[in-house]
Amino acid sequence: MPKGSPELTQARREEIINACEKLYRTMSFKEITIKEIGNVTSFTRTSIYNYFQTKEEIFLALLKREYELWIASLKQTMERVDKMTEDEFSDMMAHSLEEREQLLKIMSMNHYDMESGSRPEHLAAFKIAYGESISTVTFALDKYFPDMSVSEKRNFIYTFFPFMFGIYPYTFVTEKQREAMKAAGVDYAFMTIYEITYNCVKKLLESGK
Repeated sequence: MPKGSPELTQARREEIINACEKLYRTMSFKEITIKEIGNVTSFTRTSIYNYFQTKEEIFLALLKREYELWIASLKQTMERVDKMTEDEFSDMMAHSLEEREQLLKIMSMNHYDMESGSRPEHLAAFKIAYGESISTVTFALDKYFPDMSVSEKRNFIYTFFPFMFGIYPYTFVTEKQREAMKAAGVDYAFMTIYEITYNCVKKLLESGK
């Protein structure tokens, strides 16, 4: 790690993550390289290696930031609203993920490759954010549905979080994919992030009754 103030180090890291995020809006994970990321930062490509050794570490840091933004959004709502019905809770969860398209897009990638290509300290930092997201949703269930049993909350968490990994592929499809579905004769109803999330959360809450 290069010498410098913690503020400068964090600013450089954020610039690299921002560059990766910008590229990921128009390029695929396979297309993005350290060189490509370096081309949209204010310093040399080789300087990136002082902060991240692989592009997987950069993507993992971006995913960590997306989880933190999602957590902050949920907490902000919970601080403002004391009570919620099942419909209102489903609406909150659906809107919170509707605003985090990048989170869902990165989640749809192969986590095994991304995590295996990162050093332990980067992986641990990510797992802290991931764990906090689970704790935040659990706290929301505690707050708004105090009558839910421990097993019902556990079932909600261990159904909803795996479900999140499939939201992006089911809501964002290319024209090529649409044509393939049509050619295969598959009658598929495409849904928005909001619709698919709302329906899942509502069904999970109803099944816990």
